[in-house]
Amino acid sequence: MFQRATLASRILLAVLAIVGLTMAAGLALYVSVTSRTADANAEERAADIAGAVAETPLAAQALTTAASRPALRDLAARIEHDTGASYVVVIGADGTRYSHPIAALVGQRIEEPVVALDGRVHTGADNGSLGRSANARVPIRNAAGTPIGEVSVGIRESDVSARVSQVVLPVIFYTGLVLAIGVAASLILARAIKRVTFGLEPAEIVALVQEREAMLHGIREGVIAFDPNGRVNVLNDEARRLLGLQAARLGQPLDELVPPGRLRDLLSGAVEGTDVVAVTGDNLLVLNRRPVVVAGRNAGSVVTIRDRTEVEALLRQLDSVESLTTALRAQEHEYSNRLHVMSVLLGLGEIEEATAYADEVSVRSLAADVVRARIAPPVVAALLIAKITVATERDVEVVLTPDSALPASRLDHTPLVTVLGNLVDNAVDAVADGTGSGHPRGRVTVELHGDGHEFHLVVTDTGPGIPADLLDQVFVDGYSTKEPRAGGMRRGVGLALVQRLVRRAGGTITASSPAGARFDVRLPVRRQVEEVVS
Repeated sequence: MFQRATLASRILLAVLAIVGLTMAAGLALYVSVTSRTADANAEERAADIAGAVAETPLAAQALTTAASRPALRDLAARIEHDTGASYVVVIGADGTRYSHPIAALVGQRIEEPVVALDGRVHTGADNGSLGRSANARVPIRNAAGTPIGEVSVGIRESDVSARVSQVVLPVIFYTGLVLAIGVAASLILARAIKRVTFGLEPAEIVALVQEREAMLHGIREGVIAFDPNGRVNVLNDEARRLLGLQAARLGQPLDELVPPGRLRDLLSGAVEGTDVVAVTGDNLLVLNRRPVVVAGRNAGSVVTIRDRTEVEALLRQLDSVESLTTALRAQEHEYSNRLHVMSVLLGLGEIEEATAYADEVSVRSLAADVVRARIAPPVVAALLIAKITVATERDVEVVLTPDSALPASRLDHTPLVTVLGNLVDNAVDAVADGTGSGHPRGRVTVELHGDGHEFHLVVTDTGPGIPADLLDQVFVDGYSTKEPRAGGMRRGVGLALVQRLVRRAGGTITASSPAGARFDVRLPVRRQVEEVVS
């Protein structure tokens, strides 16, 4: 039943049990101590009364002279009345009573011995003729100081209990008051806990925690959540992997986990947006940050993280293949048209016109031969030729400078190809946006050098250039002045990826805008794997 009870009921029962047991134990201890103290006080009071009677001359005279005994009985009665004692009994050495509240017992002997004849005061509980009482026996001495009898004074236990009750009743009242306060406090506490837990019962909270753990650590998206103070309170395994936070602990502030930069700004909300791109050392991430509001209160924020590295790479490869396919298709039609023209001219007997036209076509075909003559590595040369072909279809001229030279070698040209392809694509996009409608044909110039130590690449264009105040932002993840491209490929990623690649390779990249955009890259060379192994 306790397990099925609501949270408020559990708290109430627990508080009642704790307070009830504590107060009951305290009350029992208080009553016990009070009773013992009251008994001791009653015995002490009885001893004081008995001592006062024993010291009166009338007490000693009554034991030896019969004429004094009526006065002694009157004295005993007055003392009983004035002090509230149950009885004041004067007893001779032989055990004869000379005073007693019950007149029939006067002159009769007591059953127990006269203990005060030893000259000492005796106290204790006595089961006398008037019931159980706190009793004191004090010796009566003659003129020589010899005990000749005793005075027995008793205070009934019922009187003591009545006095104890008078003291304990307020304590019981305050105990009940404290118990009532405890109940009220438990109800207030239960309500406060209900508010904190949004009205969920313990079983529901446990189920939610189990479901949350199973969900967070089972999905392939990173999830990181922050409380209103900016401390991490949720961090699943995928988020640890994507953000490199394997050693992170819950409760740490964001500033301790992520270094300053765009990624931290996105996580903290300093930079807002939907599907915002962030490039880390190994991954291209897409982040979405949403505030969490529960019952009208700010509960923090949650950030979802998707790894778009492979998807973005595939999209870029697909875009390149589609561009190249389009260019090849256009060239096929162009060469078909050229062959038709040659065929018609020869058919018409226009030999000179056909020769001139053939010379013009051969000049246009020299670009690929020029690239192969200056760029020996096939993969780099093929990339340049493909970019030249695609750019031509967009009415952009891609030119390799005459002093460019890249000799054949067994170096790893993969980083160079990636950097060159991205820079040429960006330059072609920038120039193509300004061509047509009466504008002159745009040009992209590529300067490429290589030796046994580094590759030096310079890509310039005749586009609008980069404003001086934006030169520092062109490498920021997601920064772009262009409209999003069709197909889902994101803007503002290419230059960020290029910068990460160059830095990881130990090189440098700088951007300037003397007349159009200019990118200067230096990449340390890297031997191919098989050569390193050998």
